[in-house]
Amino acid sequence: MRGCTLLIVLLLCLQGIPQAQTKVLRGIIKDAHSDERVPFASMQFLKRGNGGVSDSSGAFIFRFDQWPADTIKVTYVGFQDFLLVIDSALVSKEKNGVLDLTIMLERGKYTEEVVVKQKIDRGYLMWKRIVKHKPKNDRYRFQNFSYELYNKLEIDLKNIKKDKFGKLPFVKQFKFVLNNIDTTEEGNTFLPVYLTEAISDYYYQKSPKKRREVFKGIKTIGVNNESVGKLLGGMDQNINFYSNFIPVFDKLFVSPISDNGDNYYRYRVLDTQYVNNQRLIHVTFTPKRKGENTFEGDCWVHDPTWAIQKMNLRLTKDANINFVDKLSLIQEFKLINDTTWFLSRDKFVVDMSLTGEKALSAIGRKSTTYENVIVNDSSVLNELAKNRILEETIMPPEAMKVPDSFWVEARHEDLSKHEKALYKTIDTLLSLPAFRRVAKTVNFLVTGYRNVGNYEIGPWYNWITYNQQEGFRTRFDLGTNKYFNKNLFLHGYLAYGFKDQEFKYQFDGRWFFDKTPRTYVSWMVRHDFDRGQQYYDEISQDNIFALAIRKSGVPIKFLMMDERKLEFFRDSKIGLSVAVSGSHKEFDPVANLPYKSMFAASVKDSSLKTAEFSIRLRYAYLEKFLESTFNRYSLGSDFPIVEFRYTRGMSGIFNSRFDYHKLNASISDYAKIPPFGTLYYNVFAGRTYGKLPYMMLDVAPGNEIYYYNKYAFNLMNRYEYLHDRYAGVNVEHNIGPGLFRFIPLTRKFKFRQFWSAKALWGGLSEENKAYNMPVGSPYIFESLDGKPYVEIGTGVDNIFKLFRLDFLWRVSPTPLPKENVKKFGVFFSFKLAF
Repeated sequence: MRGCTLLIVLLLCLQGIPQAQTKVLRGIIKDAHSDERVPFASMQFLKRGNGGVSDSSGAFIFRFDQWPADTIKVTYVGFQDFLLVIDSALVSKEKNGVLDLTIMLERGKYTEEVVVKQKIDRGYLMWKRIVKHKPKNDRYRFQNFSYELYNKLEIDLKNIKKDKFGKLPFVKQFKFVLNNIDTTEEGNTFLPVYLTEAISDYYYQKSPKKRREVFKGIKTIGVNNESVGKLLGGMDQNINFYSNFIPVFDKLFVSPISDNGDNYYRYRVLDTQYVNNQRLIHVTFTPKRKGENTFEGDCWVHDPTWAIQKMNLRLTKDANINFVDKLSLIQEFKLINDTTWFLSRDKFVVDMSLTGEKALSAIGRKSTTYENVIVNDSSVLNELAKNRILEETIMPPEAMKVPDSFWVEARHEDLSKHEKALYKTIDTLLSLPAFRRVAKTVNFLVTGYRNVGNYEIGPWYNWITYNQQEGFRTRFDLGTNKYFNKNLFLHGYLAYGFKDQEFKYQFDGRWFFDKTPRTYVSWMVRHDFDRGQQYYDEISQDNIFALAIRKSGVPIKFLMMDERKLEFFRDSKIGLSVAVSGSHKEFDPVANLPYKSMFAASVKDSSLKTAEFSIRLRYAYLEKFLESTFNRYSLGSDFPIVEFRYTRGMSGIFNSRFDYHKLNASISDYAKIPPFGTLYYNVFAGRTYGKLPYMMLDVAPGNEIYYYNKYAFNLMNRYEYLHDRYAGVNVEHNIGPGLFRFIPLTRKFKFRQFWSAKALWGGLSEENKAYNMPVGSPYIFESLDGKPYVEIGTGVDNIFKLFRLDFLWRVSPTPLPKENVKKFGVFFSFKLAF
């Protein structure tokens, strides 16, 4: 009995010893921006002198007999040092002798120690080994592969001041949204405002290159748009760190493991660690020069395969990119067998603001995970065999309507507490009439259009303008929207000039037989002045903003046109579209152009009427679009776009007078040529057969306002040159920072450099010269007669992140043909770009 009692007392004492004496300090170390864990960060007690490192998952743990009065210094390359003071305030947060912490490291500068001074540059040698083994580690070495892709995108507002923000007029009625405001470990506030998810199966074949993506579920609350949903998949957001260039928004940055990476980066080997019996080497990299499209960061490399196990990329403060305060790109790889590393996760975090990171800004967080990886398997080829074209994205209607139960099972990772609350908040907002009214108002101010029931009004910037012929001109547009009919679009406008006291109008419409591929028939009836060639980013004359920016001394040409047109359009999966049209036009020159009487067929008939039939072929392989119910905006193609048009004019149809043939062709491309920026070119040519008045010939596109027109000859006026045969080229090279990166001030303001060149060759037959420029005519047109017209230019882009100035010189032909034609001009334009 005595022995049993002694044993019990001893056990109780032993149990009580650790409870009474052992103190535990544990936690994890994270990147404050990306929220990624920081592995193997150094931790040192400043007084004691000892310390340790966080493990491969960024976790750490220390045990004490009693809490020490000391300071822990946390260091990691690329981050600011963090000092953790162990004092009574910190110790008061312990629970049962355990203190749990999350240490958030802020970005800092890389030390000057990265400048290699030893005879053997270990960092350079490590880079060479990685590059040498890229063909064996890049996932695109496989003949085919597939995986299940899960994308999650969250948008937050940063630097929210709840008291002030809640008093704003348009926020007061939605103050419940502010309940979702969260706070980081550093006390920074952020408000989650939007969340979307997508899950799909992605398939790839190397040769011939094929890609296929099949969406299984997509959740875009409030954005029920298929083309937007497709952008959330793997086709357009496929980043490969093993490639020489990495896309960041609309720019390409040099990868640290580029084949020419040593021209752009300095490398440094820090240390070696073992994780799961795998030897990993820690390498950091920093840019050699400021202002270039490069990153700073670090990576862990597997020895002996020299495969990247994890890479962290960050933008430097002086990177030439707009509206981005901070950016993190992270990719992790895992073994899918004993020797093969394959991408398992990537993350993209960006802080964006218009006026600086301390003001109200937005945070975008995109995380992607890859599961069920299959390589070099016949099942991948069987799925790709279903493609009708080399690259195809499948969005089944049911994918946008999957129930919440699907997401519970299908997500690769559970939603956090605030993500679940965000979904609920968005649902509530979209159900509030007041919120829908605010959204409509903002959309109206930005786009110019507003839905009113089943109809659409706008654009508001055409409601009132002024010109010499019409005086003050008012115009009102009315169109139908998808609530009226999803297959039928109707639109029209009525305009009135208070000086000429005449009404102008247009009525048009489209009936869609199919949306995929796009097939419709359209029609138009118009009575209005001809505004010349119009492009989506051009300011037209029928616009309130054009009033103050016209060239002085250049009279506006007014040509009244009555037009009726019918067109059938058919698109195809392979990128070939066909448009067949018929139209009837009547022209009546009103001011500053030769009158129609000069071309009168007889005393009784001075009308200028034409009937023509046209076929247009356009080939844009793998062109991507952002589509609405009736319209679509091209996002471009990775391949050149080719267009051909044939037009046949026939007399005798509704009193038409002219017989002619027209041939036009063009090829254009917008290509990224890193590290030398982007290049746009357009090569075009045309030929007209027949005797025609000037408005039916090929009129070289001029520009009579000081707003730069990318597609026109800006030092040329409208109707300055006439041709019935022509050829030309339009080239613009946006270099990026260029020479500006060598000057501290221009590098700070992120100015960008470009050059442009436009050339035109043309001629006019003697028959058309005599017809349009008879002896004694007060209005004499010009023709190049085989001589080149050349404009060259350069300038400054990205002024205050918005403006562009073009300095243009007219170098040919010489001498200048008219007194009011200038040899040099300065033009401006607006451009929002990253």
